[in-house]
Amino acid sequence: MAVETFKYDNKIVRDFGIATMVWGIVGMLVGLIIAVQLFLPKLNMGVPYLTFSHIRPLHTNAVIFAFVGNGIFMGVYHSLQRLCKARMYSDLLSKLHFWGWQLIIVLAAISLPMGWTTSKEYAELEWPIDIMIAVVWIIFGINMFGTIFKRRERHMYVAIWFYIATWVTVTVLHVVNSIEIPVSLLKSYPVYAGVQDALVQWWYGHNAVAFFLTTPYLGLMYYYIPKASNRPIFSYRLSIVHFWALIFIYIWAGPHHLLYTALPDWAQSLGTVFSVMLLAPSWGGMLNGLLTLRGAWDKVREDPVLKFLVVAITAYGMATFEGPTLAIKSVNALSHYTDWTVAHVHIGTLGWNGFLTFGVLYWLFPRLYGTKLYSQKLANYHFWIGFIGILFYALPIYFAGIIQGLMWKDFTPEGFLQYPNFLETVLQIIPMYIIRSIGGLLYLVGVVLMLFNLYKTAKSGVLVADEEAQAPALEKTYTPGKEDKSVHRWLERKPVQFLILSTVAILIGGIVEMVPTFLIKSNIPTISSVKPYTPLELQGRDIYIREGCNNCHSQMIRPFRSETERYGEYSKAGEFVYDHPFLWGSKRTGPDLHRVGNKYPDAWHYNHMKDPETMSPGSIMPPYQWLLTWVLYTSSTAAKIRAMQSLGVPYPEGYDTIANKELMAQAVKIADNLKATGISEATPDKEIIALIAYLQRLGTDIKGENNQLVNK
Repeated sequence: MAVETFKYDNKIVRDFGIATMVWGIVGMLVGLIIAVQLFLPKLNMGVPYLTFSHIRPLHTNAVIFAFVGNGIFMGVYHSLQRLCKARMYSDLLSKLHFWGWQLIIVLAAISLPMGWTTSKEYAELEWPIDIMIAVVWIIFGINMFGTIFKRRERHMYVAIWFYIATWVTVTVLHVVNSIEIPVSLLKSYPVYAGVQDALVQWWYGHNAVAFFLTTPYLGLMYYYIPKASNRPIFSYRLSIVHFWALIFIYIWAGPHHLLYTALPDWAQSLGTVFSVMLLAPSWGGMLNGLLTLRGAWDKVREDPVLKFLVVAITAYGMATFEGPTLAIKSVNALSHYTDWTVAHVHIGTLGWNGFLTFGVLYWLFPRLYGTKLYSQKLANYHFWIGFIGILFYALPIYFAGIIQGLMWKDFTPEGFLQYPNFLETVLQIIPMYIIRSIGGLLYLVGVVLMLFNLYKTAKSGVLVADEEAQAPALEKTYTPGKEDKSVHRWLERKPVQFLILSTVAILIGGIVEMVPTFLIKSNIPTISSVKPYTPLELQGRDIYIREGCNNCHSQMIRPFRSETERYGEYSKAGEFVYDHPFLWGSKRTGPDLHRVGNKYPDAWHYNHMKDPETMSPGSIMPPYQWLLTWVLYTSSTAAKIRAMQSLGVPYPEGYDTIANKELMAQAVKIADNLKATGISEATPDKEIIALIAYLQRLGTDIKGENNQLVNK
C-alpha cells in the first residue's frame, strides 16, 4: 500500500492557542473587576460603560466564547488533523475562521459595555454580530467536515463524534434563539415573547453550556488524556453509551432553569426528570476519563499536565452531580436566584474548562515548538495557585448562596418575614464577596504565570509550522473484519449518516418541549387587563435593558409565601405576552421588581437612580446619574412600535405616527410630579423619565381579589 506524505498545519493551532491565553486574561480580569464592584460599587468611577451591569455580560462572553471558544478551536484543529491523518481541508478557511472569530470577540467587547444588548443570557450580542457568528461557524463546519471527508483513517475516533455533535447543535441553538426583528443597526426584538421566549432562551442557555462548554471539551478529554498519559481510553463501549445518552438527554434539561416560574408545569417536570437522568451519562464520561489513568497515578503526581487534567475531570464530575441536584424542585426552591448557582457555574468554568485548557496548552506548546516546557516548577506553581484560587472563589460563594436562600425564606414565630428588607440579606454576604475576589485574583495570577512559561517555551524553540507526517491513503474498497460488523463501527465510517443521526437525537427534546408551548393556547393563558406598553414605557424598558438591570434584578415572583409576602402576588404567564424579550432574570443581587409599579413615588425612583444610598443606606448599587441628564431620543419610537406590531402586539393601525405625542404627554405628567416634590431639575425629555414610567408600570396590569391593583 502506497504511503502518502503530507503536512499538518500547526500555525493555526498556535494562533488559536495564543488567542486562548490573551482573551483568557482579559475575560478573567473583567471578572475580577466586577467581583470587586459587588463590595466597592463606585469602582466604575461614574463611567456609564464600566458598571457591573454593563460589563458582567462582557465577562461571561469573554470567558465562554473568547477563552473557551478559542481553546476549543485550538484543540480541534490540532487533534482533528491527527485523528484524520490529514491536513485541514482549507488553509484559507482556517484563517477566515480565526480572524472572523477574533473580530466577533472585539465587536462584543465594544458593544456590550455600550449597552447594545438583547439581554438574553449568553446570547446578548445584537443581530449583525449574530449573523457574523453564523457565517464564521459555518466556515468552521465546512473546514471540519472537509477534513473528515478527506481523512486517511477509516473510523472516526470518539473525539470526532463530540466535535460533530457540537457543531450541529450549536448551529441549531444559535439560529433558533437568535430569530429577531431588527429595529436599527444596534437594536432588535426577539420574535418570541414572555413564557415562550423564556423557554427558548433557557433551551439555548442550558445547551450552550452543554454543547459549547461540555461536549467539545469531552472530545478534547478523549484525545488528550490518552496522549498525555500514554494509555488507551478505558472503555470504547462506555464511550458509545456516554456519547449518545448525553446528547439525547442534555437537550431536554433547559426548563430546570425555570422551576416555579410561569412556565407550564409539564415543561418544568420534563426539565427536572431529564436533568436527573443526565447524571448517568455525565458520570460515565467522567469515569471513562479517570479510569484511563489507572496504574498511572505516580505519573500524575509528577506531571503538571496530568494534574490539570485530573482536576478538570473531577470538577466536571462535581458540576454534573450538582446540576441534577439543583434541578430537583425542593433544592431549586432554595438555590435559585442565589449565589449558589454562581458557585456551581464557576466550578464548571474554572475547574473543568479552565484546568483542561491549561493542561492541553502545557502539553501542546512544547510539541508545537519542538522543545521542552520552559519550567515544570512554574507549571506546578500555576496548578496550586489556580487550585487554591478555585477554593477561595467557590466555597464562600456556596456559603453566601445558602445564607441568601435561608434568609429570604425565614419567618418569625409570629409569621412575619424575619428579614423584610432585602438589603439585610445582601449586607450579610459582603465578606464572602471579598474572599471570592481574592480567589479570582489568585486564579488570574496563575494564568499570567502560564502565559510567561509558554512564552519562554516558545522562545526556546522554533515553531514547526508545517509538521510532516505519513500515512497510507484510505482504500476506496473496504472489507470489514470481525471487529467492524457492529452497527456503531459501521456508523463510525459514515460521517454524513453520523451527522444526520446526531441531529435527530438533539432535535427530539427541543421539539417536544417547544411545539406544545407555542401551539396549545392553554399553555399561555391571556389576561384581558394586560395591555401593551405605552411608547414612553417601551422606551424606558429598552433603557432598563441597555443598563443591564436584569443582571441584578429578577421579574418573576414564584408562588412561595416568602416571595408573595415580600414582593406581592405571584407572577402569571399571561402578564408577559408583550414582553420582547422576557426579563425574568437568573440572579437576585437586588430585589425582584415585578410588582414594583406604584410601590414607591416617582421621586423615590429618581433619587434612587441618582444616589441609591440615599434611599437604601448600605446599598451596593452604583449611581446611574447620567440617566438624569441624558436626553431621551424619540426618533426610534415609531420604528419600535412598527416592529412590535409585526410581532403581534396589538397597537392600533397608524399608532406609530402619534406615538411620540402620547410619549411626551406621559413624560410631562411624570416630570410635573417630580417638580411637585421639589425636584426642580426634572424635565420630560430625559431618560430617567422613561425609566420611571416603565418601573411604575411593572406588575400593575392584574388585580387582586378585592379588585384593587396588587401593589396598592
